[in-house]
Parts: sequence; C-alpha cells; structure tokens
Amino acid sequence: MKVAELREMSAEDLRRKVDELQEERFNLRFQKTLGQLTSPIRLRQLRRDIARVHTVLRERGTGSASTPKTEGDKV
Repeated sequence: MKVAELREMSAEDLRRKVDELQEERFNLRFQKTLGQLTSPIRLRQLRRDIARVHTVLRERGTGSASTPKTEGDKV
C-alpha cells in the first residue's frame, strides 16, 4: 500500500482501513498460532500498513501535512 493512495482517502475511509487491516492481522496471528500460516511475510506487511495509515491520520490531526514548518516559524 502506497502512502500517496492513503493521502487521497478521507479520514473515515482511513479509520475503516485500519479496522480492516487489524482484523486481517488478528486472523493471521491466529493462523500462526495454529501452525496454518502460509505467508509469514504478510504479518510484517500488515503491521507496516497499519503504521502508515496511523501516520497519515496523525499528520492530518496535527496539521503537519498541510503546513510544513520553515526555519523562521516559532514553536
């Protein structure tokens, strides 16, 4: 999943995407416990995708995505 695709989505769509990815991750973790996991790399991909979605949501929440700081800005 690309960050550019995520940035085009609405906040509500991103929240739904996080829920969907977390549910898939749960199911894969369950399969891993039972020894039925066919693609262990998918767990890593899901974890990173979830982090990407959270990052985009965080950027929107703080406004850092729309207003980058410059050298003269006061904190």
